[in-house]
Formats: sequence, C-alpha cells, structure tokens
Amino acid sequence: MDAKLLDILVCPLCKSPLLYRKAEQELICKADRLAYPIQDDIPVMLADEARILTAEEVEKL
Repeated sequence: MDAKLLDILVCPLCKSPLLYRKAEQELICKADRLAYPIQDDIPVMLADEARILTAEEVEKL
C-alpha cells in the first residue's frame, strides 16, 4: 500500500482514520468495527464489502 494513500484514506461511513493491517490486507475502522479488504493493492472502501470485526479482534487492536 502506498503510504501517501494510507494518510488520506478514512472510513467512508464515519470519516475516522483507518488502521492498516498488512498481513491481513485490510484497513480497519475501530469506530465502526469494520475491516475493508485490499485487493491487488486497491482498497475496497464499500461498506457492503467490509467484514464485521468481532469484539476480540477490536480488543487486540
């Protein structure tokens, strides 16, 4: 992921900053408990495509 892109991306729902998880290829919104996938180095910033995080996953962040 391009560092400049990561600096400007925010959650499309609440506009919170996102956490980049390189190993999982996801961008995480802690506020909404969503994980947006990154496919072929392109973030998929659609709420319908996001994975809902479990309480345990949020705690680990």
